[in-house]
Amino acid sequence: MVRRLMRLLDGGRARYAVSEGEEAYWLEGSVGGWRRGEPVEGWEEFPLLVPCEPTKIVALARNYSGHAREMGTPLPKEPIIFLKPPSSLLAHGAKIVLPRLAERVDYEGELAVVIGRRAKRVGPTEAGDHILGLTCANDVTARDLQKMDDQWTRGKGFDTFCPLGPYLAIDLDPGDLLLRTRLNGELRQEARTGEMIFHVGEILAYISAVMTLEPGDVILTGTPEGVGQLKPGDVVEVEIEGIGALRNSVVSEGSGED
Repeated sequence: MVRRLMRLLDGGRARYAVSEGEEAYWLEGSVGGWRRGEPVEGWEEFPLLVPCEPTKIVALARNYSGHAREMGTPLPKEPIIFLKPPSSLLAHGAKIVLPRLAERVDYEGELAVVIGRRAKRVGPTEAGDHILGLTCANDVTARDLQKMDDQWTRGKGFDTFCPLGPYLAIDLDPGDLLLRTRLNGELRQEARTGEMIFHVGEILAYISAVMTLEPGDVILTGTPEGVGQLKPGDVVEVEIEGIGALRNSVVSEGSGED
């Protein structure tokens, strides 16, 4: 049974809970040191928040060969990393806002890894000891701005450009999970995480050699081929085996819906 860690809105405040089958319990303490508390009555009715509170979001580019080909770029010899700001985070069910500054905004369905224990210069085989859980992510990208700039902060960093959720799957092996992205119900991306060029252990080792990963930090592991444009009124869904589905609708900035 996969346990699911949730961050729920309870009477105006964020609280963590864990679901075990049909039951859920409030958690007391902090990341890495939680205790199971009282049962959560009617937990399915609580609004879901982004399931973690990262100090940083570190993302990988071109980590599936098919995506590298569709972008017309060579396969990387080592991980290509970039940062997305925590202000780009968006909860399951909330709206992706297409900014006025961008002419083309794309979805990119991905597996996200959330850190549970501080990681600094960890080896690939030690990485699992530092993972809290796995979740679904959408590395939303202003493609035209990304191509204009020498670095990707602007194209990747708008508010709402990192949908994450709906919850964290605990004790799930990231090695070979089925990932699917649907746009308005139509399948657009399908791959297994085993097809990654650099796997989760290698990714954490590479990043933690550069920067210390803190509890709650998010690693986006790259997107497979099939990325495409988002338009107002779209609904995009990223589903990963054993985790669930992250679903968000799309609106234009200044539409009155954002």
